[in-house]
Amino acid sequence: MAFQTAAGWSNLPNGNFSSVIYSKKVQLALRKATVVGDITNSDYFGEISAQGDTVRIIKEPEISVSSYARGTQIQAQDLDDEDFSLVIDKANYFAFKVDDIEEAHSHVNFMDLATNRAAYRLADQHDQEVLGYLSGYKQAALHTNAGTVNDVVNGTKAITTAGSDELLSSMKLSRPSFGNITTAGSVGDSIPVAARLPGASALPTTHVSPVMLINRMGRLLDQQNVDKTGRWLVIDPVMMEVLMDEDSRFLNADQGESGALRNGLVLTNWNGFRVYVSNNLPQVGSGSSFVGNSSAQSTNYGVIVAGHDSAVATAEQINKTETYRDPDSFADIVRGMHLYGRKILRPEAITTAKYNLA
Repeated sequence: MAFQTAAGWSNLPNGNFSSVIYSKKVQLALRKATVVGDITNSDYFGEISAQGDTVRIIKEPEISVSSYARGTQIQAQDLDDEDFSLVIDKANYFAFKVDDIEEAHSHVNFMDLATNRAAYRLADQHDQEVLGYLSGYKQAALHTNAGTVNDVVNGTKAITTAGSDELLSSMKLSRPSFGNITTAGSVGDSIPVAARLPGASALPTTHVSPVMLINRMGRLLDQQNVDKTGRWLVIDPVMMEVLMDEDSRFLNADQGESGALRNGLVLTNWNGFRVYVSNNLPQVGSGSSFVGNSSAQSTNYGVIVAGHDSAVATAEQINKTETYRDPDSFADIVRGMHLYGRKILRPEAITTAKYNLA
């Protein structure tokens, strides 16, 4: 009963005339944008679904070129058939029950609502796990951002010199990667980042600007002969804010659709990159929003990643939802499973950077 009653009032004192009304409009939970489907390739999807849980991928053989002079005896080289494997080894599921009585008398369709939410959670979990993996990290638990360095190789390494995270150390940016930062720091320390203010006439000495950081990532890909067409960059909301603080004009010009996020895509071409914003990137300790000033640290940072569409493959083997009767009650059970794999194919086409706010 929501209405107050004056002292001494005795007409319908219990307020039973005021019914409780349940709206048929349901408040939907907020949903994060997913980006993995846009930045990975599915070239091996058909082979995985048809042949099993492992696909061995043969690498393009390297060819030697030799100088030639008249009369030189030519020797043909033997071709190498080096390969590596993509393994389907990740699976997530959901299951919930709707009682017949609730289904018959409820004013909303809870089965449809719950199934829709479950499908989103599977997709979001897939996005978190794969985005963490290709950045060199793994999740400590489901439904959390990756925050632990990956030390488990999926199948076999695409390049033998890659680390246990399947990435190349030469493609990882950390504090010592920038000579303008004069304060002490070691390899693996987070890069302090701050917007470069208008009118600045010299490079900062305690941090880098977001444009400096992303330009360096582009240069690393250039040095690996990575094609400009098909490049992508995934940043978190903190880096997006600093970019906007530095210069919002070029960002606003490319937003379109009233600046709305399109599956996390916020820029279609910036310095050769498609730029995505995601909340599923690795976050260690206090994450990228940690304000570290100029002190060197390696415990609180976020990770951003750039690469090429050909760098990482993803493949699904099972992605299904089914309904069946509960044998122990009058209810329907809805369950679903997502079985998938992911593989870094070209570690030379992926570059990562640890950073925190300066």
